[in-house]
Parts: sequence; C-alpha cells; structure tokens
Amino acid sequence: MRYEKMFPDQLRRALENNSPAILPVGVLEYHSEHSVFGVDTIIVEEAFRILEKEMELVLFPSFYYGAASYAVEPPENKGTLHVPSSALYPLAKEIFRSMLRVGFRNIHVFIHHQSENFLAGMPTDLAFRMGAREVLFELIEKERGEGWWGRDEMKDYYKMHDAGSDPFSWIKVHPFMDAETQKKFPIDHASLQETSLMLAFCPEGVDMKKFSEKKWYSMGAKQATLDYGNAAKEMILANLRKVLKG
Repeated sequence: MRYEKMFPDQLRRALENNSPAILPVGVLEYHSEHSVFGVDTIIVEEAFRILEKEMELVLFPSFYYGAASYAVEPPENKGTLHVPSSALYPLAKEIFRSMLRVGFRNIHVFIHHQSENFLAGMPTDLAFRMGAREVLFELIEKERGEGWWGRDEMKDYYKMHDAGSDPFSWIKVHPFMDAETQKKFPIDHASLQETSLMLAFCPEGVDMKKFSEKKWYSMGAKQATLDYGNAAKEMILANLRKVLKG
C-alpha cells in the first residue's frame, strides 16, 4: 500500500504486523537521448508497485534527488540533477528518524544508481547508510541509556544479529539488483541492460527513435529487447520477494 494513500487505521495495522516499509531511492540523470531522466528510480519504483499488489508492504514516495554526479555528462541542456552526499546524509537521517518515530521497525531502502559498487559504497547509498546507522545509535541510546550494549541482557547480541533481530536491522539499505542478478544482467548506463529494464518496467520511458550514436556508453541500447528486460525483471522480483520475506 502506498503510504500517502493510507488511513491511520491502515497504518496501525501495518505497524502491528511489522510490514516492510519500502523507500525507493535514486537520481535524475541524463540517460542518453532515448531514455527519460528518472531511469534509476523508476525501475525500483515500478518493481515495488508490482510487489505491493501481491504482498503486504508500505511503499513510500520515491526519493529522486540523489547524488547523480556529473561524471556522465555536465548538466547544462542534459538534465542531470546532483545533490551532494553531504546534503543527503542529514536529510536521510531525518527521514529515518521520522519513520522510526511513526513506529516502523522494518524499513528497507533500495538503490539502483551506481550499485555495481555497493560493497565499497557510492555517495548516495553511503549517505543513506550513514544516516540510518547514526539515527539508530541515537534512538537506542535515548531509549536504553549509555552503556546499553555492555549490559548483561545484551549477552546474546551476536546471536540476535545473526538472526536479524537486533536493533540495527530496523533499517536496511539494499542494492536493487543482488550480485547474482548483476552477474547475469550486468549493470550499464542507458545501454543494453537499463534500456531493456525500462522496456520491461516502464516502456513509455524509452523512445528508440531518439537514439543517438554519439556516446559509447549507450551503444548497447540498440540490442535492448523486451525479452531481455523481462528475464532480468523476473530475477529481480524473485530476489526482492526473498529479501522482504526473509
């Protein structure tokens, strides 16, 4: 269910059931001439609009204003909007603080942009991960006081951690595509993979009549197909189901 369309009684039921709360995070970025700016966010958003029809989850409005960077193209006449991670971090922290105060304890952020480097981290996901960790430390310390981790009742902390029931599991930041899916459908920029994903998730966001051969990074878009996109889509959705049910 989309958060902005929920009534308070529906919220209370979702909190009682500890339903997953989903925040799609992405950017607005130049994706060559044949794709719209919101590719990285749209595919995440559309995936969860599919899943919300089959499982109980709370889908928050997508956050489009990530750190796109100007590595691909300068913004002038190209459309990229870039918000540096230094600005994202305090904003992410306050978003999470508010979600926790509402009562959510099963929050999941999904990011596609630059997630091929997810283990090392890139500006957008690192800002959201740092914001999540800091606000959780602050909340736990406020509720339990200083020294909370060192008390006798926390002697099973590592077992709780392994079981995913520790307080730091209340907010998790994930790559939209897991490593196995990325290996089979390698991430690119406005090329074969992303163009095919858009054909599968949001076909109106692709117009191959506008395709330009001026940029090396988008040349693979000429091989993009709906079949390729649908195969990736099914693998992505299967993994997302596993993450949320796990």
